[in-house]
Amino acid sequence: MSNIVMNIRSVAEDDTGEVAVSYTGNDVTYGELWAQTGQFAAGLNDRGIGEGDRVAVYLPNVPQFVTAFHGTLRTGGVVVPMNPQYKSREIGHLLSDSGAQVVVTLSDLVPFVDEVRDDTDVEHVVTVGQETEGGIDFEAFLGDDDPEIVDRAPDDVAAQPYTSGTTGRPKGVQLTHRNLSSNANTAADLIPNGIQTDDKQLGVLPLFHIYGMTVVMNAALFNGAAYYPLPEWDAQEAVSLIEDERLTLMHGVPAMYNDIINQPNAEEFDLSSVRLAGVGGSGIPVEVLRRFEDLYDVNIYEGYGLTETSPITHFNSPEQGRRVGSIGRPLPSVDAKIVDDDFAERPRIEEGPVDEDEVDLDEITGELVVAGPNVMKGYARLPDANEEAFTEQNGKRWFHTGDIGYWDENDFFYVVDRKKDMINTAGYNVYPREVEELLFEHEGVADAAVVGIPDDRRGETVNAFVVPVPDIEETPEELKQYCLDNLAEYKHPREVEFVEELPRTTTGKVQKFELRETEATK
Repeated sequence: MSNIVMNIRSVAEDDTGEVAVSYTGNDVTYGELWAQTGQFAAGLNDRGIGEGDRVAVYLPNVPQFVTAFHGTLRTGGVVVPMNPQYKSREIGHLLSDSGAQVVVTLSDLVPFVDEVRDDTDVEHVVTVGQETEGGIDFEAFLGDDDPEIVDRAPDDVAAQPYTSGTTGRPKGVQLTHRNLSSNANTAADLIPNGIQTDDKQLGVLPLFHIYGMTVVMNAALFNGAAYYPLPEWDAQEAVSLIEDERLTLMHGVPAMYNDIINQPNAEEFDLSSVRLAGVGGSGIPVEVLRRFEDLYDVNIYEGYGLTETSPITHFNSPEQGRRVGSIGRPLPSVDAKIVDDDFAERPRIEEGPVDEDEVDLDEITGELVVAGPNVMKGYARLPDANEEAFTEQNGKRWFHTGDIGYWDENDFFYVVDRKKDMINTAGYNVYPREVEELLFEHEGVADAAVVGIPDDRRGETVNAFVVPVPDIEETPEELKQYCLDNLAEYKHPREVEFVEELPRTTTGKVQKFELRETEATK
């Protein structure tokens, strides 16, 4: 049987009373968690939801996410994780494209589901919190039976998170039981001596995101450790939890580590219980890494991955050495290389990182491509996108990451740029086209372009350049609020600048590099 929920059953069968999930001081043991997943699975079965059916989990990091995720897998279903910051505009496509029949969400988010429900296959809305009209309370949804685990093949889809393409239209990423199992177990093995049953994992990375789902939640639960979820990021709250509960493992995006070291009482924090700190989502500034390590005597190990790769492909393993500025070496099960446009390997340098001011990067860089058991089955119902994303060579199926980098003779890899226009802000991916399309819907906008601007805290911020419609009295602040009302908070432009015209090529393409350069010189 290849259903990855078997990993949790194996831990629960030991019945040692170990804590699986600890939330706001309330502990759930592995035995209790297993029973809860069975009740959720029974609730799905009672309503005719089973093998291959999609269940959307539209929740922050709360225990019900864990129960719904693994309860869905018990029935042979497919989890569709959705960002709880999304509004109706954003979840509409995810629900209709996935064909989800059930949505599990907070009561406060039900109105967003209701706005788009008629255009989807959603039959049941399960609510966490206060009862709402048209929704079923989470506890009331649970069934009484203890259903058998539905057998799944290794290549059967287990989860379908969404990632945006260059057009901004989200694509369903089909991750199989093999994908998720291999990456969660490898992530655990990267830690010295592996994840142990007495480890305690900080769970602040969002569970709808593949990093939080695989590397944090599943890696901990599959190995009998305790998972401590936090529904939102707050540096003081996270550090207090580490201190009070003596947490041993933490993962975060660079902005989180930057927030910790910039707290007014940063020098007072006690992180001595942490035996490994991982970072991903985007490159961490070297100065942030070094200051954190100087303050707390805890090394930060940088890695790299994508939703399409479940996610980790590279990591600076403590046992194999670390190279600051590198994304690390490929995982033991992953093949990786740097190729040119003809898919020929680019030459390796002797040792990195290089001084980018002294080396012609064009001579050593190419696109990072990867192959392995963690690489997705493909994008759901998008054959053209799949053809573009993969290259078959020498019996291997190579995935094009879209990132530009180089490699050295010690097999360390370095990412220097993105091939596409994606903006990475505080670990979240924002695609300019999505924001631009929303701006174009506003009657006061004649033309618009969105770019990422370097930012010390977030890595990048979203900036919009707008050509206003004459005689329409709209202010930049009002346009910012318009975006905030219709998009997740992290996607809205931090700055909106009115310009007379956008720089374009003769074919009409906006020259975004000019906008970035103009902003950088201010």
